Amino acid sequence: MIRSTNMSSRALSVRLDDDALHALGQLEATGLTRSQAIRLSLVETAARHRDEETLAAEAARLEADEDDRAEMLAVARIMESLRAAR
Repeated sequence: MIRSTNMSSRALSVRLDDDALHALGQLEATGLTRSQAIRLSLVETAARHRDEETLAAEAARLEADEDDRAEMLAVARIMESLRAAR
């Protein structure tokens, strides 16, 4: 469901290639209007990019955390010793 607190809209013109037209057709087949499908795709793609950026920032933070890295290496050594004991 698409919700917007800003009810103003702007017309936008785009050229779609065959892949984009096919994807749009698939979304329209679910019952979405063409406008809903396009808006939903834009919003979800932007959210996915934000999530990727957030995850990358968290990974970088953990990579820079010396205490976390030391703990990770300690756990890896324990796991390796357990595996070797078999």
